[in-house]
Amino acid sequence: MIKYLIFTLLVTTCCLEASSQKKNATGNAAISSSFDAYIQNAMPLWKTPGLSVVVVKDGNVVFKKGYGVIELGKPDPFTTTTLSLCASTTKAMTAVCMAMLVDDGKIKWSDKVSDVFPELKLYDNYANTEITIKDLFTHNTGLGNADWLWILGVPVDSIIRKMRLLKPEYSLRSSFVYQNLMYMVAGEVIHKVSGKPFDQFISERLFKPLDMQHTYPSYALSVNEPKHISPHYIFDDTIVKPIPLIDVTGIDAAGGVWSSADDINKWMLFLLDSAKVNGVRLLKPATYAALFKPESMCGADFYPTAKLTKPHWTTYGLGWFQQDYHGQMVNFHTGSLDGAVAICGLINDAHFGIYVFGNLDHSEIRHALMYKAMDLWVFGDDKNDWSTDFYKMYKEVKAGVKKEEVDFEAKRVTDTKPSLALKEYAGKYHHEVYGDAVILNNADSLTLQYPNNIHVNLSPWHYDTFLGRFDYEWYGKDWLTFKIDAEGKVASFTFIGIEYLKEGEEK
Repeated sequence: MIKYLIFTLLVTTCCLEASSQKKNATGNAAISSSFDAYIQNAMPLWKTPGLSVVVVKDGNVVFKKGYGVIELGKPDPFTTTTLSLCASTTKAMTAVCMAMLVDDGKIKWSDKVSDVFPELKLYDNYANTEITIKDLFTHNTGLGNADWLWILGVPVDSIIRKMRLLKPEYSLRSSFVYQNLMYMVAGEVIHKVSGKPFDQFISERLFKPLDMQHTYPSYALSVNEPKHISPHYIFDDTIVKPIPLIDVTGIDAAGGVWSSADDINKWMLFLLDSAKVNGVRLLKPATYAALFKPESMCGADFYPTAKLTKPHWTTYGLGWFQQDYHGQMVNFHTGSLDGAVAICGLINDAHFGIYVFGNLDHSEIRHALMYKAMDLWVFGDDKNDWSTDFYKMYKEVKAGVKKEEVDFEAKRVTDTKPSLALKEYAGKYHHEVYGDAVILNNADSLTLQYPNNIHVNLSPWHYDTFLGRFDYEWYGKDWLTFKIDAEGKVASFTFIGIEYLKEGEEK
């Protein structure tokens, strides 16, 4: 009798499990179909040439698909194997690499950077002696956004030497200013402590164990892959065109990784399984937990989407923005770099993750898809049309920026001309941090030329102010103003908030 009851119980249990699995499979198929249709409907609105999207839930890949094309005007489809730029979603990977060294006993989060990596010296003496390894990951060291250094192609060792000249924008740990240089420093610390360059370390200690065979720390290391995205930009808010792929070197630890939907899902599954791969733990539980512990307060308005999602709090962990959504903690990060975008969003307690790759500059469809996927797979809610709502909101944001620009242009003083002949503005200029720049005379206009061949075309605006338009249109435009000294000579120019002194005028 007992054997019969046990047999009956086992059969009943198996039947219930089979029924549950069938129900879950049917439910996921319906959700996936709905999400697929949503993506296809949203892409034309955002003018996105191509995407790849992957969703994981409860230890499984529940959705994975590519959309559109790699490059407009060419037939190659954007697939789940297309290599795409992770950009700043790389930061969380760098934090995991440092966490591995913590577990190795080679470093502590609380170690002073000055003890481990004395090559870094900051302008502020207190910050210089007190900044810790953890501070490298939390955007609260006092350093402002000095990304122009790596955009100019300044070598890493030179950037580190120049950082002592960067005046702080706030005191250590008293505010939040997003920047990339400290993650670059973190990569150098990993090199020094481990004895291996960052690119080698992350490949051996993270990508290899996760079987991410087609993920690379930099574009240079990925060049043998057959299919990379082509970046795109919307010109005049209407026309989408491909733009050159600019390989920015030196910031691999801040935003250099290239991957694909086929590979990146393994990264999310690893994170959602408390840093385990096939049951093998790569990080100790406490070390893993530290990655997602809130470390810095940051304004909810950092991402305009907060106007609609209305989080009650917003923080930053070790490579993750954090906020609440429907009562759940969301860890997420975007990645953006010259025509390429990414977003990774995790709801750890729900064992949920989504990753989106795109090939259009600042295409915020990524936010819409992240929240839509969360609604569908975690909250069973299909009522919000985030794509339409976010599109309207970002359109308003752009309109506001445009109005400010129009208002500024309305203040132009007409019927004026520069104080001097254009040839007098030409010459070499210097900034102690950002290096050299040259102003070239073109008869009726000027050109600002930076060392890495970034050019800015300058046309007279009023008096000694010129309108500057980058050759790379996606860099935008700004006004450059020359300063004339008491002797009637050009002393300096200021552009994008940086003053360069004319050669011979340095004090």
